[in-house]
Amino acid sequence: MVPSPVPQATPTAPPTAPAAAGRLNREDWLDAAFAAAVEHGFDGVRVLVLADTLGVTRGSFYWHFKDHAELIAALLERWRATEAASNQRLQQPANADPVKDLEQLLDAALAHGGADLSNMRFELALRGLGRRDPAVAAMLLEVDQARMALFAGKFARITADAKTAVDLAALFYLAVVGSFQALSRPQAAHPTKQYLTEIIGRYLIAPQSKPADPAP
Repeated sequence: MVPSPVPQATPTAPPTAPAAAGRLNREDWLDAAFAAAVEHGFDGVRVLVLADTLGVTRGSFYWHFKDHAELIAALLERWRATEAASNQRLQQPANADPVKDLEQLLDAALAHGGADLSNMRFELALRGLGRRDPAVAAMLLEVDQARMALFAGKFARITADAKTAVDLAALFYLAVVGSFQALSRPQAAHPTKQYLTEIIGRYLIAPQSKPADPAP
């Protein structure tokens, strides 16, 4: 589904399990591929580089995956499944107060800022891949639509107008995506996340709980 930046030859016969293959499993390779994408983008996810990182031969890789394309497809599917599970979990209100519920959702969305940048940087790398791979772009569109539906549902608890809820959800998502860019830098300090959380909450979430001004 996803083209390999560096084509890898597929063995003509099933490989014999190397000793290291007994110690490594499929998830180990996926974790290494994830880390490579975080550090170097998807062009840096190369079988030989991953094998060197894991301290094994390339034959160990073929014990778990048919080729590089299957590795990338499995990595993307794992990310998509994780995002779907997170979205499903966040559907349930975390707080009876809809404003506080949105504030907690914002905190969850920015939870990987500061010391742990991996998930943010992986998604940024994935979006870079999506600009040249239509299948990845389609997957990202589905993820974005699911997130927008989640945010709109949260805002709908505050405002009775469906269109307003959708519009606010779009602004909220833009604020979150912009925060991803700011927080994905290794030098981004913890106060940056706190500042972004505060201003998004103050100007985008809190005002929705106030009654509208009476018409003149």
